[in-house]
Order: sequence, then C-alpha cells, then structure tokens
Amino acid sequence: MAQLVGLIVSENEGFKKQVDRLLRSGPIPVGVTDERIARDGTAPDIVVVDVCGDASSAMSNIERMRGAAPHAGIFAIAQTADPDLILQSMRAGANEFFTWPPIEETFQNAVRRLAARRESTQGARPPATTLVFFGSKGGAGTTTLGVNCAVEVARLSKRSAIILDLKPGLGEVALFLGIRPRFTVLDAVDNLHRLDREFLKELVVKHKSGLDILAGSDQFDRPGAQDAGAFEELFRLLTRQYDYIIIDAGSQINSCTVAALYAADQMFLVANPDVPSVRNAQRLLERVRQLGACGERVRVMLNRAAEPFPIPPKQIESALGHPIHHMFPSDYKTVSTAMNSGVPLSLAGNSDIATQFDAFTRRLLDPTAEVPGAAITKKGLLGLDRIASLW
Repeated sequence: MAQLVGLIVSENEGFKKQVDRLLRSGPIPVGVTDERIARDGTAPDIVVVDVCGDASSAMSNIERMRGAAPHAGIFAIAQTADPDLILQSMRAGANEFFTWPPIEETFQNAVRRLAARRESTQGARPPATTLVFFGSKGGAGTTTLGVNCAVEVARLSKRSAIILDLKPGLGEVALFLGIRPRFTVLDAVDNLHRLDREFLKELVVKHKSGLDILAGSDQFDRPGAQDAGAFEELFRLLTRQYDYIIIDAGSQINSCTVAALYAADQMFLVANPDVPSVRNAQRLLERVRQLGACGERVRVMLNRAAEPFPIPPKQIESALGHPIHHMFPSDYKTVSTAMNSGVPLSLAGNSDIATQFDAFTRRLLDPTAEVPGAAITKKGLLGLDRIASLW
C-alpha cells in the first residue's frame, strides 16, 4: 500500500507528538509532513486538527484545510464530545471526531476506512508496496537478501520496481548487481523540487531484470540526520511512480532508516542463527516497538540457516517473541560467486538458495500461494539459556 501523507494542525507540541505517534504506529503507513502542501504538489491524505483550544480558530483551520485539500480525510480532536462542537466540526469539513486523547483502536479504524476509500477511488493503478530490509548486524546478508528479492519481484511481478541503497559511503547494491552508477540517492534528495518521472529516469540504472536501481551515496557523512525529512518525501514521491519499492537500510538505526521504517509496508529483519545476531535482533524489535512502528509489519528472516543449527529456530523465536517468517540456507560458494560476478542468484543458475528466493518472492507477491516452506528441525548446539544470559 502506498504510504499515506498526514498533516497535524496544532500549536500544542504535546498534541503534535502524540498524534504523530498515532499516525506512524498503525498498520497503515502514514508519513507526517509539516503544515504545507507537499513540494510535489500533492495534498495530504489525512489532516488532524486540534480542536482542544479556541473553537472558532479550530473551525477556521478545518475550513482552510478542506479548501486546500478537498479530498483529504479531516480528523477533529477535542477535549469533550460536545454535540454542538461535533456539529460545527462536521459542517466545517471534518470527517471524523475524537475526544482527547483518542482511543488508539478507534483512531486506527478511522485511518483504515480512509485508506479503503482512497484505494477504491485511486483508479486502475494498484497501490505501491514498500519493502525495507534491515540487518541485525553488519554482514548478516541484508544486501544479499534485499537485492535478490528486488530482482525476483521485478522478474516475477512484471511490474515497476526500484531498489534504494541507504548506506552512507559503503553501499553495495550497485556492486551486487554489476553496475556503475552515475548518480546516487543524494542526487534525488537534493533535487526533490524537480524530481519528476523524466528526471528520475536519468538518476536510476535499469537492470536487465527490469529493476531500477538508485545507488548508495559515496559520501560517508550522508545520508545523515539532516536528510531524514527529504527521504520521507522521496519515499512518498516514489510510491506514485513505482509498484514496488525495496530499500536496503543497512544495520544502523538512524534518522533516515527510521524514515524508511515508517514508510514500510513490510520490514524484513535479517538475522543469523548466532548469539550476537539474535541478541541484536531482540534489541531491534524492542526499538521498533519504542518508535511506535507497527509490529505487524515486521518479518524476521533467518539467513545462513543450516543444520545442525547453532541455535535451533524454535529457540530463536522464543527469545525474540516473534515468528521466523522465512529461512535461507547457508551456501557461501554460490552466494560469493554470484556476488563477485555481479549476477543475481536467480540469473546465475539453479541452486537451492535461488529456489528459496523464488519461493519467498512468490509468497510475498501472493500470500495465498502455496510454496515450499523451510523446515525447522533438529536441536542445535547452543540453547536458550546461553542467549538469555547475554541479554
């Protein structure tokens, strides 16, 4: 689903902070922008107006936003459910009315209704899907999984797809795909004011699978905290031009990766079956919860899984409190050969791991499809006691 754009109209910082969390934390992705029409000329999808203070000013704000964004859903939030205030808000243009603080389930249900209406009136183009790959540690195989998934998505879906590399200085997406990019993600975020379809074509490299590639920065200090807002807007722009957006977010939590996380329809947390990786995965899952991102979007991926498992998958699931979504086998020779040649696994010949990517991607594109699952068997060498002792 394409990320919705949210806008908060209030002078109260506490109100803004709590509503920001509500918008970002639900199962429907909502990015929050400042009080203006976005630079690409599109209006917000959701406007939340503070009606807790002066009613006259609040009604003016609702009317103003209804005029500026006629198709947006406007949510009014007041201290009490006063019948006259509800009527005034609806007459001014509000679609939903809540009392402060809003009940989270009620608020998210309103977002769902709005998203459903938006999809039904969006026309023939299906909503974009954003997939973010994040590693529990460096070297977990995040880029390997992200790149090969992106190639398979483009190949199997026959729809428009792009992969972005968010890692500053050391991004490897272009290298894994055997290309020499002229431009990077920084050229996109530094030129948002003119980032239309034609300009974007100049920035990306087209892979023979059909996948577009927006390469990683060659600067070690960018993307940084100063770029987070620009990346939020870039993600929104891309959802209007692509069917699938795949993001290699690396293994560091920073402002830009958090922006990617909020934009994600699904976040794939890549871990290995070893103690440091599992410990980090548990911490990252907790951090995701602290950030308010919806846990329903998170999928744990176990990479380099081979029997005998150092830690059995069932014990990993118990330690994480989260199911393993998919397991990829350990096949160093095949993966390293493909990586060194710049050829994706699916195009490098038949192998067990290539079959796993095919099965994983088919399941991703059609969750109802029947594909072979990864077996979880045999007790490994290290137990849960060892994991728990290191937390």
